[in-house]
Amino acid sequence: MLANGTTLDYRTKGATEWTNAEMLLEIPDLGNDEEKVDRTHLACKNKRYEFGIGDYGDLEYKFIYDNSSPASPYRVFREAQADKEVLEFKQTYPDKTAFEFSAMCNVKLTGGGVNGGIDFTLKLALQSDITVTDPAGV
Repeated sequence: MLANGTTLDYRTKGATEWTNAEMLLEIPDLGNDEEKVDRTHLACKNKRYEFGIGDYGDLEYKFIYDNSSPASPYRVFREAQADKEVLEFKQTYPDKTAFEFSAMCNVKLTGGGVNGGIDFTLKLALQSDITVTDPAGV
């Protein structure tokens, strides 16, 4: 499956309607890297482990920069960052697999050069578990 058609929607806590974050260029890896915890006891001949809590790492999304209206994702996410507001997000793949979570925003503009576009990176600080919904009817 290609990444083309993947969307990132957002909403404020308690809102019922999702808003599409337009001009999405890149999405992050989504997966939980659980920490390996040493559980070796004195009678063991080899080390033994179990998995502890997980870390989704840096959730970074890249967008084309557009600040032409109050509803532009750049402005919405920048204002959420300034207010330390937690937003709800839903990333949906073309096959309709969806990942929902809450996160705080951090926005950073990329540099630029001759014949180069300006983009921005949305870095999210996870504030909840990630809920995965499989496609209906599959």
